[in-house]
Amino acid sequence: MSNVIDMLNDKQKEAALHTKGPLLILAGAGSGKTRVITNRIAYLIEDCNVNPWNILAITFTNKAAGEMRQRVDDMVGYGSESIWVATFHSTCVRILRRYIDKIGYDTNFTIYDTDDTKTVMKGICKRLQIDTKQMPERAFLSAISHAKDELMTAADLKLEAAGDYGMEQVARVYAEYEKELKKSNALDFDDLLLKTVELFKAWPDILESYQDRFKYIMVDEYQDTNTVQFELIKLLADKYRNICVVGDDDQSIYKFRGANIRNILDFEKVYPDAAVVKLEQNYRSTQTILDAANAVISNNMGRKDKSLWT
Repeated sequence: MSNVIDMLNDKQKEAALHTKGPLLILAGAGSGKTRVITNRIAYLIEDCNVNPWNILAITFTNKAAGEMRQRVDDMVGYGSESIWVATFHSTCVRILRRYIDKIGYDTNFTIYDTDDTKTVMKGICKRLQIDTKQMPERAFLSAISHAKDELMTAADLKLEAAGDYGMEQVARVYAEYEKELKKSNALDFDDLLLKTVELFKAWPDILESYQDRFKYIMVDEYQDTNTVQFELIKLLADKYRNICVVGDDDQSIYKFRGANIRNILDFEKVYPDAAVVKLEQNYRSTQTILDAANAVISNNMGRKDKSLWT
């Protein structure tokens, strides 16, 4: 065994050394999860002879991705440039730039930002004579974004509306919105994920090529993933099943952005053979603070039991 994990505590080592099959790392606040992820990557490369090309590490920010790559580079000294360390969105952009023509778009598609989508929605509401004082453009955009997070098309939303006038109106606007984006060969941020899932489901050979590349998959901040992100990772991991997710259900605060806490709570239902490692040793706070935090958080319903200590 190399010295890359010598500085880890026992539970951190257990997580870093588990390299085959599904793994859920429940990492309490201040428990050194980033160190575990980077050491695990280094261990895969140095001790398990895994080609860095076959490693995918998903983070939630570009800054976190850059820091993770730098840490691994400092540890192994070579190969880190071949590791695919990226956010969900940048990962999907790279895939779609190669293959989106398979689902009816040109590969030089435009990515619409918030201002672009507002402009499109304003035009649609005006054309459909919608009173935006009663239903503002941003409300339609929010509803459409939520639908895409849940893998729902405009047709799906129309079926679910079933006589609900407000929802039927959202479904109608959603359909027009999609037509406008398609006409402009454009995607919004939610489409980057949704269209990648659509591509993989429509073209199994393309999916398999990425499964063969990403034989080892790690996802940070898993408690913040939404339904479409869950589906994307599940598809990619389906062949080799070397999926490691790191998160803390007690730190899930992004439900308003579409985060689905069930992704982390139900991980063992999706992967019944999953190993679970709890990182409970805290390196950030005193025991007095941790005792108070443990007492408060223990009142939460539907959580993975853990207790931080120092």
